[in-house]
Amino acid sequence: MREGSAGFDVPDRDAVLAWLRVEDPEVLEGLWVRADAVRRAHVGDAVHLRGLVEVSNHCLRQCTYCGIRAGNHGLTRYRMSADEVVACARRVADLGYGTIVLQAGEDFGLTGPWVADVVARIRASTPLAVTLSLGERLPEELRAWREAGADRYLLRFETSDAALFDRIHPPRHGQSVARWDLLGLLHDMGYEVGSGVMVGIPGQTWDSLADDVMRFAGLDLDMIGVGPYIPHPDTPLAAVVGDGPDQVPADATTACKVVALARLVRPDANIPATTALGTIDRAHGRELGLRRGANILMPNLTPDRYKACYEIYPDKAALGDPGEDLPGTVRELLRRLGRPVGAGPGGRGNGSVAS
Repeated sequence: MREGSAGFDVPDRDAVLAWLRVEDPEVLEGLWVRADAVRRAHVGDAVHLRGLVEVSNHCLRQCTYCGIRAGNHGLTRYRMSADEVVACARRVADLGYGTIVLQAGEDFGLTGPWVADVVARIRASTPLAVTLSLGERLPEELRAWREAGADRYLLRFETSDAALFDRIHPPRHGQSVARWDLLGLLHDMGYEVGSGVMVGIPGQTWDSLADDVMRFAGLDLDMIGVGPYIPHPDTPLAAVVGDGPDQVPADATTACKVVALARLVRPDANIPATTALGTIDRAHGRELGLRRGANILMPNLTPDRYKACYEIYPDKAALGDPGEDLPGTVRELLRRLGRPVGAGPGGRGNGSVAS
């Protein structure tokens, strides 16, 4: 352990591994309380809302876990128009959110100039911060998008275990820059950089997951996404079952352990209660995430005619109408938790509250 700011101890790798292996709910309560206290001290009680728009489900990769992989020929493919994306951005702004997240498969049909133009239009017509999650793209494209006004970039490393990463994420032909190097380039370009992991991938061990948590700290991440692995039936990994005493389970409790530990090693990062967590525990997943270190929600504002086609895994959980305070909605959840909606773009360590 080492002492961090605000008097909280930052766990070392041995402590992280020990917490990951804890199964006793009463002992784990100590981790949840500590992570929540660190969250409150460093980013406050405000929960920032990011409007997620899935702009394309085309992808040239063959990742063995992902439902939108190029090899899934049973999927109806789509690519939103620039006008549709900008219209979604205006809706995000009208709802009072501070950020739009543009997510897609690794789709080079979304050309560098096209993305730059969309980013510039959003910045010119709304007060929103723009987060991009478009996969491993060329450095010159990433630089142009930053110059056009993009604020953040999300690129999950999924696992720090190199052999496991190669099994689930085959390389792209002609790829010039490795993912780890891209994360460093993004930081150097001035992006706020987000990354993260899946929890419970077949073949993932407690030791490799502990290494993942330590990578969060070493990479100085501004955003950290953690979600349980959920198999898609039309992928090669769906037929693989992890077993053995060191296999990490793909459950809500283990995902929450990683959320909580991420908060402890990177106290001022933005950490979402992810859709995957809400999917694997539909009744309480997002609430548990927010109680155990998370401070971000990302309601899906993709137009309904496209939403079902962005199927990384099946039957994604959805929050209700993000503009209403009704059962099952974003604002009702926050009201129940006593957590205010964050104001503005909500950059790293920003806990401001909407008036």
